[in-house]
Amino acid sequence: MTARDVIRKVRDGAAPSTEDLAWFARGLASGEVSDAQAGAFAMAVCLGGLGEEARVALTGAMRDSGDVLVWDLDAPVLDKHSTGGVGDCVSLVLAPALAACGVYVPMISGRGLGHTGGTLDKMEAIPGVSAQVSEADLRRIVGAAGCAIVGATGRIAPADRRLYAVRDVTATVESIDLITASILSKKLAAGLGGLVLDVKVGSGAFMKTATEARALAESLVGTANGAGCPTAALITDMNQPLAPALGNAVEVAASMDVLSGNREAAPRLHDLTVILGGRLLALAGVAETENEGAARIAAAIASGAALERFARMVAEMGGPPDMAEDWRTHLPAAPVVGEVPAPVSGHVAAFDAEALGLAVVDLGGGRAVETDRVDPAVGLTEVVSLGDRVERGAPLCVLHARDEAEAEAAARRILAAVSLRDTAPEVPPLIHGRVDP
Repeated sequence: MTARDVIRKVRDGAAPSTEDLAWFARGLASGEVSDAQAGAFAMAVCLGGLGEEARVALTGAMRDSGDVLVWDLDAPVLDKHSTGGVGDCVSLVLAPALAACGVYVPMISGRGLGHTGGTLDKMEAIPGVSAQVSEADLRRIVGAAGCAIVGATGRIAPADRRLYAVRDVTATVESIDLITASILSKKLAAGLGGLVLDVKVGSGAFMKTATEARALAESLVGTANGAGCPTAALITDMNQPLAPALGNAVEVAASMDVLSGNREAAPRLHDLTVILGGRLLALAGVAETENEGAARIAAAIASGAALERFARMVAEMGGPPDMAEDWRTHLPAAPVVGEVPAPVSGHVAAFDAEALGLAVVDLGGGRAVETDRVDPAVGLTEVVSLGDRVERGAPLCVLHARDEAEAEAAARRILAAVSLRDTAPEVPPLIHGRVDP
């Protein structure tokens, strides 16, 4: 078998076999497949597609190109994945809440991508925390806290790491087949017994339309279940920030507020966490119904049990041991803090949520290129919500910046991203749809 044979099959619309794709994935991981061949394969998939059976086979082959974790624990091993948005810090609340409900969560997460924030960057905004850990440390943290939010080791899905780098420079990122295989090969390598997917739709999502979001959700759910992992998806709203905070330390702060029992600090964040957790507990058979599962997640947050799990995880990952009691003093603060006043009175009618995310990137809260250093302290807080009535001069948000020049540039971008109108808009629902196994 050669790479040319596999590429030719995909190019000509002849579905490659499971053996073809297993060989190709091993070649990606070993280097036997060249960058040119990887790019040609990606372009052939992008233009012609794979079909469901081959998509499942590619996902499994990429998963099996490296280590696949096997757990011997006394409860299910579960996880959640989001396709990315702004102000989306669900993972920081949901992982410890699930752990407090008696399941284990080895959450392999990523860094910021484009306008979206990265869960690993948020975790590393906590002083001392290192999210890049060995497999042995991952097992230790999960055993001690019930959850761990960490990065993939170099031995997890190496075929995906190679193919993703090629896709990024060959205009083939948008393929649903390749997106699906990329997401799931890493998630399934964690040895999961159940997975819930949060597929975002709207101005702050990668998938802007309902059609695009549903197509991706159906591909992910069908492929994950075909690969043997019980999986369901919710299609959720990203036409405004999920939490009223954008940035790394400020999103940790919003999550800690919710974990401390203050739902009103970020109600949409709290409610989506509860809904996703309820769906996952029911999917895994830990709860009889989604409502029962949601009630258990809500109780874990309200009681402080989830907060205790989060603090234990942070301590196990090198962070401060008193995070639950004294978290505000541990998070970094930006030197310049100021309001962005509304230019006119009106209702918040629409956000360009992607532009808000890019404003945070420009402040230093994300990466324009891979080698950029992230400033954990910068971002936005107290961001208004869709439908809010705002008087002229009242704040649309509070800016946290490194200097006045960056604050002024970000303020201009924010003003352009928030639309104010005389009449209140129809606020979209938090949940747009669902895809079940």
